[in-house]
Amino acid sequence: MTKIDRDRVDGLLSQERARFQRDHRRSKELFERARSSLLAGVPMNWMTRWVGGFPVFVDEAQGSRFRDVDGHTYIDFCLGDTGAMAGHSPAPSVAGIADRMSRGITLMLPSEDAIWVGEEMARRFGLPYWQFALTATDANRFVLRLARDITQRPKVLVFNWCYHGTVDESFATLSGGQVVARAGNVGPPVDVSHTTRVCEFNDVEALEAELAHEDVACVLAEPALTNIGIIHPDPGFHDHLRDLTRRHGTLLVIDETHTICSGPGGFTKANDLEPDVVTIGKPLAAGLPAAAYGFSEEVAQRILERAELIDADAGGIGGTLAGNALSLAAMRATLESVLTEEAFEHMISLAERFAGGVTKIIDSHGLDWHITRLGCRTEYLFTKDRPRTGSDAAASRDEPLDELMHLYSLNRGILLTPFHMMALMSPQTTAADVDAHSEVFESAVAELTG
Repeated sequence: MTKIDRDRVDGLLSQERARFQRDHRRSKELFERARSSLLAGVPMNWMTRWVGGFPVFVDEAQGSRFRDVDGHTYIDFCLGDTGAMAGHSPAPSVAGIADRMSRGITLMLPSEDAIWVGEEMARRFGLPYWQFALTATDANRFVLRLARDITQRPKVLVFNWCYHGTVDESFATLSGGQVVARAGNVGPPVDVSHTTRVCEFNDVEALEAELAHEDVACVLAEPALTNIGIIHPDPGFHDHLRDLTRRHGTLLVIDETHTICSGPGGFTKANDLEPDVVTIGKPLAAGLPAAAYGFSEEVAQRILERAELIDADAGGIGGTLAGNALSLAAMRATLESVLTEEAFEHMISLAERFAGGVTKIIDSHGLDWHITRLGCRTEYLFTKDRPRTGSDAAASRDEPLDELMHLYSLNRGILLTPFHMMALMSPQTTAADVDAHSEVFESAVAELTG
């Protein structure tokens, strides 16, 4: 296997940083200006982590591409980290949004679009009853409260290195077998060991041991890990997960926010899962804030049996803007005309092409890297062995190489998802877009190994 020279990585990284600074002068000017009014110079904290020293400022975006304020055009494989998986400003969504905006945006009253979207979500995911929120974080928070209420159990179980937005209970990890707060967990309201149990993904024995305490209201699970590298479930893992949760009276919540990349009904539909609850956000409304959470018949009845009408506006569930008319109109247009069966077939075929191109280059240069695909999402990791757990993936991270490959691509018009080498396809992504990435990837590898 070809070994990467770390001095070469450092040298190339210095060159790419200098090129980025030189080619993005207007973005840098805006960043410096923003430092006087925006905390750390950005409107949201994680934007500080973009490679290059400051983020690219966007001018406009359409389909699978966007242009920055310095006039550079990029092929976008980040797509708002799934929020723009429908593509930037798809025409059907824009038309639905524009029509609704002229007829009222939010009213605290239902619209017919809400019924249509509920029916469509039931068809796609197989759960009969739905509610709406503005983010998947909110959907997960509301579901956790409901799960604790109907089970009368205090704890939530998550898998190590999971991703569920900014849900307090999910910012936990394992250290020496003990549940502790993950690095960067800002101001947790309580010690996470009081609210959360954690075990490794794909570890059936550990899962059973944690559920045996009989204090877990629900397992909140990505059906495949996605934010620490794509980690597929072992064969039979989901069968064990479903059997164990039922046996121990624990609800199973599947978070499809990233794994919607598996198909129109997410990983749940593609793999015939039988969750009690599904949560999802990000791409449903083509980038407009929107999320949904759905319940099985049994869970819905349990919720309704404990509900008090007098407390409907003060139970910690929902929000004034949740289920607003504009979000629901955007969801209807996007689900009806953009994120269709045909669109997913196109997107998944492009992801296969993307993975094939990267694999060919890795093999031709004798690198001990690999690429993994989940539906229309792909990710390459700088290791030979495919991780089975979040801890495996976290231990294999290579920050300097990750930064170099991301910045090298960005400097040549390819945007990948930050913090890891992930690429997502949209309905507007083309084979030419994918092949352009392969050319840039080939160039980067040649410079690294030359």
